[in-house]
Amino acid sequence: MKKNIVYRYNSETDNYERIFPSWKQRILRGFLFILFSVLGGIFMYFFLTLFLGTPTEANLRRENSLLKSQYNVLNRRLENSLKIMGDIQKRDDNFYRVMMQMEPLSNSQRFAGLDNENRYKSLNLLHDSQLVTLLTRRLDLFDRQLYAQSLSFDQLKEEVGEQKEKLTHIPSILPLKPKDYKMSSGYGYRRDPVYWTTKFHEGHDFAASQGTPVFATADGVVELAERCSGYGNCIDIDHGYNYLTRYAHLSDILVKPGQVVKRGEVIGKVGSTGKSTSPHLHYEVRFKDEAQNPVNYYFMDLTPEQYAEMILETENAGHVMD
Repeated sequence: MKKNIVYRYNSETDNYERIFPSWKQRILRGFLFILFSVLGGIFMYFFLTLFLGTPTEANLRRENSLLKSQYNVLNRRLENSLKIMGDIQKRDDNFYRVMMQMEPLSNSQRFAGLDNENRYKSLNLLHDSQLVTLLTRRLDLFDRQLYAQSLSFDQLKEEVGEQKEKLTHIPSILPLKPKDYKMSSGYGYRRDPVYWTTKFHEGHDFAASQGTPVFATADGVVELAERCSGYGNCIDIDHGYNYLTRYAHLSDILVKPGQVVKRGEVIGKVGSTGKSTSPHLHYEVRFKDEAQNPVNYYFMDLTPEQYAEMILETENAGHVMD
């Protein structure tokens, strides 16, 4: 910048003489220059930071956005894993109760140590501490459930080794091939299709084509194979260990009383005999002569996901056919 040069007329010399600033003026000017430079720099810094942000902050914002996206993906995957684990736990509980008459794991065994809040205090100091703490809690929950389930299966394996003979005599498969039926009615209170009264339905109704093969669901001895009033053509199989299965409304009976049958052996064909509105199989599982929910006795045929789907099907199926 061009400096302003000041001259003053000297009458004595009849000349214009240049006027130089004093040292005080020079110090003041220098001070003002520095002051305005600092203030201008501060202003520009806050302006850029507030409206544009520094390159470091922009990078941090991008990284934070990416981390949150990754967190959401991990959280969804963990949520799905926990749901699958829940299905496995239900299947495990039913397996213990049905197969071994063993007590299922208690909540204290499954979730021991998860109520210790001190483990998460250090996480409160982190950025986005709520997200981190929530994800950590879920991971701890999954790890604990996985460990408990591993112990549970170890116990089950040991018990199974001691009861191999018993296992072959406990109903554990579907009486029809999955591709051959549609679930019509589940276990529980349903409206009678003939008398229109509410009654307790003691089994499952599988709608299927006439003549579809019906299988024994466990080893046993045929106790009854004849026409039985409202059940129509009916087969009862005594499996021992207080278990009995019933197959009703058959079009054909292919076994005789006293005959020994194996799990998976064809014993009859689907029909619509007795009090029946259309071809289907009425299937019951009885333990100590008390009707059980058959959904707990398909574990050898179903994956955990299929088992959960079967539960929904039986709960929603309300069209009783007998």
